[in-house]
Amino acid sequence: MSSRIRVVVAKPGLDGHDRGAKVVARALRDAGMEVVYTGLHQTPEQIVETAIQEDADAVGLSVLSGAHMTLFRRVLELLAERDARDIVVFGGGIIPNGDIPELEKLGVAKIFTPGATTQSIVEWVRQNVAQPVA
Repeated sequence: MSSRIRVVVAKPGLDGHDRGAKVVARALRDAGMEVVYTGLHQTPEQIVETAIQEDADAVGLSVLSGAHMTLFRRVLELLAERDARDIVVFGGGIIPNGDIPELEKLGVAKIFTPGATTQSIVEWVRQNVAQPVA
């Protein structure tokens, strides 16, 4: 028997626009996943702590501020420091196509750019985040 995929959806940094993150969180929830939305202005440390406390299978970061390289890198570093590399990190927002390969090299599993459908995000999470066994 398997339990539901647990996803932390987070808004790191100073970005104050969270409509997209809330839409994604709701779509994942409606698809049967357990979702924890952290709210605005979260530090990478807060996001990683939440992911570990919530026993998350994945963390989805929404970044519109232009600080994506710094924020994704720091979340990945902190997960590694906490021996939580098994937590899949994905994200989206206003991220230039030229930065996506570098984010992938850092360990970001997937970047969704503007226009990605919630269905494509749900399908990707289902296919790329291992369902835990209860």
